[in-house]
This record gives sequence, C-alpha cells and structure tokens, in this order.
Amino acid sequence: QVQLGESGGGLVQPGGSLRLSCAASGSIFSIPAMGWYRQAPGKQRELVAVITGGGTINYANSVKGRFTISRDNAKNTAYLQMNSLNTEDTAVYYCNAHILGSKFLLNEYWGQGTQVTVSP
Repeated sequence: QVQLGESGGGLVQPGGSLRLSCAASGSIFSIPAMGWYRQAPGKQRELVAVITGGGTINYANSVKGRFTISRDNAKNTAYLQMNSLNTEDTAVYYCNAHILGSKFLLNEYWGQGTQVTVSP
C-alpha cells in the first residue's frame, strides 16, 4: 500500500514563505512524477507545479518565479518552496504522485491536503 504524507502548511502574512513536504511510503519501485495541486474555496483544483523523476519541471503561470519544486529521489519526497506569498495563494494544497509499485502497476495517489492561508 502506498501513502503520501504531507506537511508544512499554515498561516503566513503576505510576502512570507512556507515550505511544503510530501513523502511517499510503501511498496514503491519508482515515481515518474510528483507534484502539487491546490484548491481554493469555490474554485476547481488546479496544478501548481510538477517534477518528473528526471528533473523536468512545470509551473502554473501564477506561481512562476515565486515557487520552487524539488525532490529527493532517495527519500521519495517532494518539496514546494513558496516565497512572496499573497492572499490569492490561500488554498488547500494537495500532493500528487504517479507511482510505479512493486508489481509494476502505475497508479495515481493523492495526499490528504494541507491548508495554506495567507492573511495580514
């Protein structure tokens, strides 16, 4: 069984920073892609950033230059460094991963979500 564990959300003032972590555990052969999505109240879930096992990265236009995604393949962990946060970044952030398990089946997994609130 594979699980994603998230941490690092919280309350921060505009202009501040937060770092999110997402650790995958269980029967894992490889993780082709890990990423972060977010969902604000009344809005659809949207992609924030994604990183492949080879290091290819994509960002939503709204976070380019402010957020940085990275991963530690040895730890099966992805990170999202969020700088220059503004109130529009307030949302529940979800870790997402496409994982090749021990039986070589590729499945998509979601974390439980972590709240990020940006408020004066």
